[in-house]
Amino acid sequence: MSVVTKERFEQGLLYSDYISGINVNKDRFELYYETSAEAVDSEAVEFFKGIVESGVNKVLVIGEDWCPDVFRGMPLMARIAEVSGMEMRVFPRDSHLDIMNEFLKDGEHQSIPVFVFYNNDHEYIAHWAERPEFATDEMAKIRENVLKDNDGSDEKEIRRASRDQTVARFPYWQKVTVGDLKELLSKNIDIT
Repeated sequence: MSVVTKERFEQGLLYSDYISGINVNKDRFELYYETSAEAVDSEAVEFFKGIVESGVNKVLVIGEDWCPDVFRGMPLMARIAEVSGMEMRVFPRDSHLDIMNEFLKDGEHQSIPVFVFYNNDHEYIAHWAERPEFATDEMAKIRENVLKDNDGSDEKEIRRASRDQTVARFPYWQKVTVGDLKELLSKNIDIT
């Protein structure tokens, strides 16, 4: 049985309350909320409205404010929830490990963010974690290229160069995330 009962879900934070209480990266959450407008185009809006109309109207989000995947992904999910009428509740991972442990990536990693979708009756539909596989692959290529281009540089410089190139890809990865979520939900519910 899930630790996420209907009552527990309702105890989660609204996105605005989560943002008001975060300690770091508030500017990045705001930036990626703005870039998510392009990723959630009119076709995506109609798709997610259809999801809500089909009865999948809740999403639980697990995250932490210090995590780049979270400040890229959670604002995107907030925009999707906002435009579709989906109820979104946020649970900080480190203070809700029982929830996190129910949705481990590959059954072992506490990767964040996690988006968990439920229907009107609070029945689990599906969940998505961390980042698109495409982004993970691209991150590895970026790192490889940075290592080649910065041969002899110290680790700090290599991390900075990798981070700069990775962050530049975040808006595109938001678009890929929308595609991933559409595919995931299409496989798990009947939206005809």
